[in-house]
Amino acid sequence: MPWNQPGGSDGKDPWGSKNNQDGPPDLDEIVKNLQKKFSSFFGAGKSDGNNTGKGAGKRFGAVGILVVLLLLVGVWMATGFYTVQQGETGVVLRFGKYQESTGAGLRWHLPAPIEIKIIVNTKKVHTVEVGYRTTRNNSRQDVPRESLMLTEDENIIDIAFAVQYRILDANNFLFNVSDKMDVVVRSATESAVRETVGKNSMDDVITSGRSIVGSNASEILQRILDRYETGIEIVTVDMQSALPPQEVKAAFDDAVKAREDEVRYKNEAEAYANDVIPRSRGKSARITQEAEAYRATVIAGAEGEASRFLSILKEFNVAPEVTRERMYLDAIESVLAGSNLLLIDQKKSNNIMYLPLDRLLNRIEPKGSIANVDVSEDAFLEARKKINQYRQRANRSGRTDRR
Repeated sequence: MPWNQPGGSDGKDPWGSKNNQDGPPDLDEIVKNLQKKFSSFFGAGKSDGNNTGKGAGKRFGAVGILVVLLLLVGVWMATGFYTVQQGETGVVLRFGKYQESTGAGLRWHLPAPIEIKIIVNTKKVHTVEVGYRTTRNNSRQDVPRESLMLTEDENIIDIAFAVQYRILDANNFLFNVSDKMDVVVRSATESAVRETVGKNSMDDVITSGRSIVGSNASEILQRILDRYETGIEIVTVDMQSALPPQEVKAAFDDAVKAREDEVRYKNEAEAYANDVIPRSRGKSARITQEAEAYRATVIAGAEGEASRFLSILKEFNVAPEVTRERMYLDAIESVLAGSNLLLIDQKKSNNIMYLPLDRLLNRIEPKGSIANVDVSEDAFLEARKKINQYRQRANRSGRTDRR
């Protein structure tokens, strides 16, 4: 018969207990049973009625309580172990007051609530955006309240920065910064950039002075953060954009294009100068060398003429007549050497002379020569007379020199 039906098992269930048909067991009875079990575990159970059993039970109960307390204390002390990873700094607070900073490794502190630990990542580089925000779909959203700034020449400029920073001092960061890191860095960056932009003109900020503005803003920003002892170190300050307002953007685009054309023209001029100047210098060097060569030739010729004149003078002092006659003949020869003039003495010479007329006619006439001149007998005699007169004057002057 089933165990829950009366008559078959004397009203007992499979566990040996009587089947109570009246309802579930009483909750008070269950609590009492648990109390009895705990009492028996710590030595407070029933005894055989003598004092020996009672004393042994009390000693056993005290030892059990001590063991449990030691286990609880051990577990509580074990909760004080913690690990600090590389690039992190652990800060230990005792009742909320700074106690110490710990480096990487396995560390231990007094468990809570006496001491607590705070792990700060000092190597992670954080980025904050000033003047714009990057949305989840990687699109850019401008923040005019932060980006619009006034320059030194009273123009408005739309500028945006991206600042990278990290935590340098965990103690100062935890106890001197009440707001979020991004809020502190963004506010300080906006102040530093406004100060830097206010000291520069709009043209400098947009064109050539962008790097200077970024470096100056970084220095001012770091000084602000150090002054307030925030424990934050600035890594980079990168200017994302610097544009004029939309109302005057077209005019500034034309100005930028004009500057680019100016730079291009300068580059072309420098390229032309780099091409022309070396060639001009080479030509100048060649002309200088030719002039030096001509100078050396002229000097050498002059020295040779002077030496020849001195040698002739020496011979003239020895034999004036002969030297004068020789000089006269040399002069006449040099004068008549390039001409086609032929002098023939018809009266005192009866020799038949062969004239190479073909060579005389085909002869190349030098520049300034007296060619094809018809000389009559009277002209020849007149020339002869002048030559004789020149000789007589030369003879008289020679005699006067000897005297």
